[in-house]
Amino acid sequence: MEKRGALAIVTLDRPKVLNALNTATFAELDSAFDELASDGEVRVALLTGAGERAFAAGADIRELAAVNAREGKAFSLHGQAVFRKIETLGKPVIACVRGFALGGGCELALACTLRLAAEDAKFGQPEVKLGVIPGYGGSQRLPRLVGRGAALKLLLTGAIIDAAEALRIGLVDEVVPAADLMQRAESLATEIAAQAPLAIAETLRVVDEGLDVALDLALLREADRFGHLCDTADKAEGTTAFLEKRKPVWKGE
Repeated sequence: MEKRGALAIVTLDRPKVLNALNTATFAELDSAFDELASDGEVRVALLTGAGERAFAAGADIRELAAVNAREGKAFSLHGQAVFRKIETLGKPVIACVRGFALGGGCELALACTLRLAAEDAKFGQPEVKLGVIPGYGGSQRLPRLVGRGAALKLLLTGAIIDAAEALRIGLVDEVVPAADLMQRAESLATEIAAQAPLAIAETLRVVDEGLDVALDLALLREADRFGHLCDTADKAEGTTAFLEKRKPVWKGE
């Protein structure tokens, strides 16, 4: 993990095995995002994979092959908990995908706030080819993101799609040349980091919570959090700065 002011870059660093997600990698991701959650200076995180061939090629198949039903459930629950921690960090996490994002790697990208893909990126949930289903949230996040039909087409066939198709169905938010991927991601992250941090956190919260409840209740929650922000120092600073035609200075208070 590298920190650059308000940005943090977290890199999966197992390029010889296409950054496959094993037990040790999950433990390190868990620790890294615990640290980011408590770091008041970091406002946006970028998540990427080392090398040019993969973001993350999925779970470590050698580990998967050895687990029984009880171990498999524990394996899934642990991975889900780590990915949920990333999803609910309270700060945007941008997946920067080069090469393969398959299985658990695709699920990791799905757990991020936004997904930027290089033109050479490949996405898929090929678990049915191994006799299992996605275990880290893919069967739930993918339909929420791209719709039931498009998700089931990928989940039932195990097909691998390119970046252009991923953009077409809404799996990724932007596709850029591979050489420009991190520069574009840092530019987007910097733009987000310049906004009011409490407002960013509350936006993430109300969107995340609102997807799982009835619209009327979601609107009430929105109004509640809007009201909460109206009593903060950042709201006073933001409105004052706008009226004075200057850049705001956020305190996160």
